[in-house]
Amino acid sequence: MHEFFPLIAVGAVLGVLTVIFVIAYLTIRRQKEAIGFDRYMKDSEITRRLLAYAKPYWKNFAFVLCLMLFSVSYDIVSPILMGHIVDIIAEDFAMSYLLRMVLIYAGILLMSLLCSYVQAIVLQRTGQRIISEIRSDLFAHIQSLSHNQLNSMPVGKLVTRVTNDTGAISMMFTNLIVNLIKNIFVILGVLIAMLALNYQLTLMVLCFVPFIVLFTVIFRKFSRRAYRRVKDGTTDINTFLSEHLSGMKIIRSFGREARCQADFAERNRALGKAKTGEMMVFSVFRPLVYMLYVSSVLCLLYLAGRGYIREVTFLGQTVTSSILVTFYSYINKFYNPIQNLAEQFNWLQSAFASAEKIFTIFDMQPEITDAPDAIELDEVRGDIEFRDVWFAYKDEDWVLRGVSFTVKAGETVAFVGATGSGKTTILSLLCRNWDIQRGQILVDGHDIRDVKVASLRRHFGQMLQDVFLFSGTIRSNIVLDAEGIDDDAVMQACRYVNADRFISRLPDGLDEAVRDRGTNFSAGQRQLLSFARTIVHKPSVMILDEATANIDTETEVLIQDSLERMMSIGTMLMVAHRLSTIRHADQIIVLSHGEIIESGSHEALLARGGRYAELHRMQFAREQLTAGV
Repeated sequence: MHEFFPLIAVGAVLGVLTVIFVIAYLTIRRQKEAIGFDRYMKDSEITRRLLAYAKPYWKNFAFVLCLMLFSVSYDIVSPILMGHIVDIIAEDFAMSYLLRMVLIYAGILLMSLLCSYVQAIVLQRTGQRIISEIRSDLFAHIQSLSHNQLNSMPVGKLVTRVTNDTGAISMMFTNLIVNLIKNIFVILGVLIAMLALNYQLTLMVLCFVPFIVLFTVIFRKFSRRAYRRVKDGTTDINTFLSEHLSGMKIIRSFGREARCQADFAERNRALGKAKTGEMMVFSVFRPLVYMLYVSSVLCLLYLAGRGYIREVTFLGQTVTSSILVTFYSYINKFYNPIQNLAEQFNWLQSAFASAEKIFTIFDMQPEITDAPDAIELDEVRGDIEFRDVWFAYKDEDWVLRGVSFTVKAGETVAFVGATGSGKTTILSLLCRNWDIQRGQILVDGHDIRDVKVASLRRHFGQMLQDVFLFSGTIRSNIVLDAEGIDDDAVMQACRYVNADRFISRLPDGLDEAVRDRGTNFSAGQRQLLSFARTIVHKPSVMILDEATANIDTETEVLIQDSLERMMSIGTMLMVAHRLSTIRHADQIIVLSHGEIIESGSHEALLARGGRYAELHRMQFAREQLTAGV
């Protein structure tokens, strides 16, 4: 019995480790239930959805699997060849036979290396195509989300999903999937070869397999949680950077640099802590797998050595030197896939954690969708009608209450009222950025919910107070990649809205570079470019949301002249901060707390002496005071 004491000692150590890790596993499960973790996707569901992207490239993967068989054959045949070489050297040495074995071994090795090279090239190309498709689909899905859904998610979070998270799952398609299959083939092939060679020693090796499976399952839970924390920390930092870099002027204006730095440092420490936790998980898992490998090798050497030196059998079979060398190689081949998986486990869990977050975005159903029988509007005259429209952004906190009005094609209608009265909401509902709870909104007699969203919005031109310009040139910001718009049409639109006056003074004209968000242009210049962008796309209905707010007096004159010209193009709806810009409107609608309290022309409302006349007197008095009169 004492002869087997070393084996018993190894078993005892593994038993103690098993008890420790099972207790840790049960503890983390109780903590998970106590703090109420959300239920995450199962690995099987994530794998199924990822493989759906790989399905169109099944021929590429099948070709790679065929190449992989040569690599697997090397892993299975090479230990047998090594055993034969040992027999030749130890027993009946023959140089010609030895050279033949060496050449066969070298040939198999070279073929395996060549196949591995071609396999890597095919996988990299295929994997990058798949990742590009995922990234494109994700961006397209984000574009389909409603304003409400986009407002609920920080920009930095969405950027992380499209860039970092898609990049993290790239390794799954370029390496992990095929290697996982290869490892399974290697393990099965090695087991079959070992059973055929010496099934007793094979049984000894298999005694370690349950521990490998158990430890892998336990550490899978720890690593998954560690990677979620790393991903959350990365998203938090990206969101913080996106917001605070965009708002750096405000931070500097209020002298909040130190506080901003402290907030960033706190998030940075949290990410560093998560990274440390991740490393701690794998610093235990990797050595543990290696310990199992070393333990199995030691058991092999102990049992085989006893049988070889003392000329005794193990479970009825004699262990020779060739069997010892072959089994030593086979154990290495057997544990290599497991060790590779341990080394790549971080990529696997990173891919699953990232895929989980990506599919969470995919699972968000767009709130604004086309009806099954939605129609296409090829042409819009510009007749608009609101019928008893009720709308609330949340629950029944009504922003609009039974709003009804009619706009005839070609008319200019202005909306005025205090902040929060519902002016901007009306314009946003018309473009179907939100869906109303009650009533109807009609365009040319069609309920906008019966019209395809893209078709509806194509006929609207929106000019907002906060003009957004993209990095590029003036031309690219006006054209927006639309086809069939040449430079003559662009310049004609610029002249129509008086934007040509400052563009002609620029060194590069239409090719003048536009920096991020157009910061190298004044607010008035950005607004004029917005007007030109709208005009060049020839909308049927133009929407202006306080387009003249925060504009200097000189630029206001240019914008006022542009507005008067644009009023003759088609239907125009506008929210005006300065009442002087709407005096020529065909109809002025006065709103208060989501209800229409007055409507009529500028002269008629002044003569009525109601809320509009009061607003007009207040603004006139303020302008006189500002002018120093």
